[in-house]
This record gives sequence, structure tokens and C-alpha cells, in this order.
Amino acid sequence: MPTRQDSTLSFPGNVAHAIGCARRFIERLAQPTFVQLVLRLALAVPFWKSGILKWHGFLQLNDTAIDLFTDEFKLHLPGGPYPFPAPAIFAFLSACGEVTFPVLLVLGFGTRFAAAGLLLMTCLIELTVPDGWPIHITWAAMALGIAAWGPGVISIDYLLGDRAYRS
Repeated sequence: MPTRQDSTLSFPGNVAHAIGCARRFIERLAQPTFVQLVLRLALAVPFWKSGILKWHGFLQLNDTAIDLFTDEFKLHLPGGPYPFPAPAIFAFLSACGEVTFPVLLVLGFGTRFAAAGLLLMTCLIELTVPDGWPIHITWAAMALGIAAWGPGVISIDYLLGDRAYRS
């Protein structure tokens, strides 16, 4: 019977050993602290990139942002699509959320609140762009993961006492 030191390990033994090594590597790489940080960053990026394009100056939306909610974006509800009510207000709130929530996520401050806010925004985006569901469901999953498991150790929330960890 071959031993581990024997260079002629059987095929099943080699495969099992390789799988075990790969599993240990992945477990070391995917530490919860690192995963929680990456989730926060990954969710923050697309919203930040979208939000920063909507501003012309401090608390001044550019015309394109308002035009999108006035002319382009529609709510795809049964019997619709319907125009957004008060498009200027929706544009302003959207732009504020798309800039504020990602900053909170990256800092890990008010993290669960920011994740819930981006989850709500994702739901509204899905009603506006229903064909985008493959991306939207990914954003929703990240937001839910952050809301459920918290910001992680690398966060201001952790320093302030948000150490509740769900398993």
C-alpha cells in the first residue's frame, strides 16, 4: 500500500490531495473579514460611479440627471410603464443615495443602513430597468449579505461596537 511519501500515489489519492490543498487555500483566502470588505467595495463602486455623474456642483444636479427621470426612466409596473412622479425629487434623492451610501459602505460607517438603502435603490432600479435583473440580483445579494453579516472587522462600525455576527 503506497504512503504519502511514496512518489507513486494512486490517481484517486493524488486527486484527493490536490482537492484538499485547493480547499485549504480557498479557506485561507476567503476569510470573513476580507470577504466583508470586498463585498462593501464591490457594491459601492457601481453606485458611486453612477451617482458622481449626476452632479454639476455641490448639491446641484446636472440637467441630464433630471432629464433621465423626466423623459427616459419609467416605472415598469402592471399596466405601465408609468412616468416617475416628481422626477426632480427622484433624481435628487437618487443622486444623493448613489453618492452617500457608497461612501458609508467604504468607510464601514452606518454599514447596515447603507446596505439597506442600496437594496431599496436596487429594487427601484429593477422597476425602472427590468432587463437589468442579472446585475440587479447581484447587487441585491451583496446588499443582503452586508446587512445580514455586518461590516466586518475593517470598519468604523466595528470600532464603535457593531460586532454582532450572524452565523
